[in-house]
Amino acid sequence: MGIFTRFKDIVSSNINAMLDKAEDPEKMIKLMIQEMEDTLVEIKASCAGAMASKTKVGRALNEVKAKAEDWEAKAKLAVSKGRDDLAKEALVEKRNFTNEVERLEADVAQLDGVIHQYHEDIEQLEQKLANARKKRQTLIQRHVQAQKRYRAQTAIRKINNSDAFARFEAFQNRIERMEADANLVNAKAKASLADEFAGLEKDEAIDNELAALKEDLDTRKATKTAE
Repeated sequence: MGIFTRFKDIVSSNINAMLDKAEDPEKMIKLMIQEMEDTLVEIKASCAGAMASKTKVGRALNEVKAKAEDWEAKAKLAVSKGRDDLAKEALVEKRNFTNEVERLEADVAQLDGVIHQYHEDIEQLEQKLANARKKRQTLIQRHVQAQKRYRAQTAIRKINNSDAFARFEAFQNRIERMEADANLVNAKAKASLADEFAGLEKDEAIDNELAALKEDLDTRKATKTAE
């Protein structure tokens, strides 16, 4: 497991804790970015240390290889001079240094793997850090809006589940009924007024008809008298 992987676990726990407490989003994001920056510095320092160790081990490896080669040359010289006893001792020394070479090569390979992991962690963290900086303001606004929406929905749910909403609906229905009754009263008043005027018009028509009859009767009487 890389350092960055362990760091993600730590940051995730911190984020969840801050979200549960509903802390200030700007402060929360600033803290996360600061943690990433600090961790990036730490990883780079560790990587630099591993690279320095590899350089040191590499120098030691070269020295040991040179000594192994030197003892091999001495063994060949002893053989050429007929000193097999010295040749055997030289080969023993060569074997010791050869074993040391294998150990140091294993150390170098291990350090290469560590350095490679550091490079991957650094690249990944730098990408995450750049993305966090770019989205910082957007995330703050989204967090603020999410909190507002959550409070609004909570308030709506409380209203829907309370007697106040039912009382409000009943009051609204009562007003609508009162408005309907008022319209009916007004309609009756208008109808009565129209009936009165219609009665007046009817009385006038009868008076006119009566006057016409009287006029016709008077005309007939006048005609008979003239005869």
